[in-house]
Amino acid sequence: MINRLIASTLPLFPKRLVWLFSRSYIAGETVDEAMRVCRALNDDGMKTTIDILGEFIQNLEEAEKNRDEYLALIDVTQRSRIDGNYSVKPTMFGLLIDADACYHHIREIVAKAAGYGNFIRIDMEDSNCVDLEIRLFRRIKAEFPESVGLVVQAYLRRTLDDLKGLMDLHSPTLPLNFRICKGIYAEPRRIAFQRHDEINAHFLEDLEFMFQNGIYPGIATHDRALVEGALALIDRYDMGRDRYEFQMLYGVTPELRRMLIDAGHTMRVYVPYGRHWFGYSTRRLKENPKIVNSIVKSLLLRG
Repeated sequence: MINRLIASTLPLFPKRLVWLFSRSYIAGETVDEAMRVCRALNDDGMKTTIDILGEFIQNLEEAEKNRDEYLALIDVTQRSRIDGNYSVKPTMFGLLIDADACYHHIREIVAKAAGYGNFIRIDMEDSNCVDLEIRLFRRIKAEFPESVGLVVQAYLRRTLDDLKGLMDLHSPTLPLNFRICKGIYAEPRRIAFQRHDEINAHFLEDLEFMFQNGIYPGIATHDRALVEGALALIDRYDMGRDRYEFQMLYGVTPELRRMLIDAGHTMRVYVPYGRHWFGYSTRRLKENPKIVNSIVKSLLLRG
């Protein structure tokens, strides 16, 4: 109850106070700040995926501005020789307003990245968006088979069936590329597993399906038990280091991240930035009040 109370009242707090914890997990407000963070991560042996903050927009004029910002970001990132790719949230481009307009905006972004030989990851959002985002992914992958990937969420009861249903897009020469994460959106029990042990079990079940079928997974977790489970599957299926990667959020569990890098595993860090950092931070807390414990620790111990 205390966590929920803090999470629900945080939007009323001064932005400067919220930034005290947000700055540990967000690269900054500008593309230059994002480039500095990405360059430092590259120098420390990590790849990146860059995300401009903003989602669930109110009108299509915002979608056009967001598209233009991503197109400019791609040019800047390539000029800066950053070793990284990009993540996009479809609701930032009007998915729930006009799905076709959203497709055209994201298609333009993927085309831009593909022109540089780079890659766009379509993030998965709440359950209202899943079918729309799978259709969007299918549509873009048909034209850019090497340049687009998708996120799947292990806590959704449907995820393994979704993976099986997407296998028609897979081939040994052009494998599917999926990030698998637990999932953060608050969903009802009929849609999503609720218990920690259930979610972890299905995460590893989904990951094993990917290994068995040649899908390239981005293993996105900060849960040490899941990392150990993933490593056991990697050993069981004798997965080459070029057939998967680990992914973590910027600023989270740096010691676990370093352990994986030192052991020779590819690590990609999710780097969010942008002027909408305040809304991002407060929404994440409302969706998952348990994060409050981590925030309090961060304020007291600086991570």
